[in-house]
Amino acid sequence: MTKAPIKVVLVEDSVVALEILERLLKTAPEVEIVGTARDGREGINMIQRTQPDVICTDLQMPVMDGLEFTKEVMKLCPRPILVISNAVQPGDIDNVYSLMQAGALDFFPKPNTGAPTDYEKLKGALVTKIKVLASKRV
Repeated sequence: MTKAPIKVVLVEDSVVALEILERLLKTAPEVEIVGTARDGREGINMIQRTQPDVICTDLQMPVMDGLEFTKEVMKLCPRPILVISNAVQPGDIDNVYSLMQAGALDFFPKPNTGAPTDYEKLKGALVTKIKVLASKRV
C-alpha cells in the first residue's frame, strides 16, 4: 500500500518564485500541491478549503505578509509552516525569531541560482523539510 502524498499549499506573491516551487515539488511523488495563493489573505481561504498537511509561505507579500499570515494560521487552523523567503537568510535573526514566535517551524532561503544541478539539490532539501514538517503536530 502506498502512502498518501503530503498535501501542501504554497503562498507566494512572486510569479517566478511560485513557478520554481511548483516545478520543484510537482516532480516529487511524495508531495501534492493542493493549492496556491498570492498573499496571506488568499492563503487563509485556501487552507480552510484544502486542509493541507504543510504550508509553504513567503515572508514579504502584499495584503497580509508572512508574519501576520503565520499568526492567523496558528489562531484559526494550526498547521506546520515552512517559510521560504529571501528574508530568512542566516543573518536575518530578527525575522526568523519573529516568525518562530508566531508559530513557523522551519525556514528555507529562496533559491538564487539557475543551474539545473542546483535545482535538484534544492528539491531534495525542500522535500526533506516538508516531509519532516508533515510529521509534526502544532
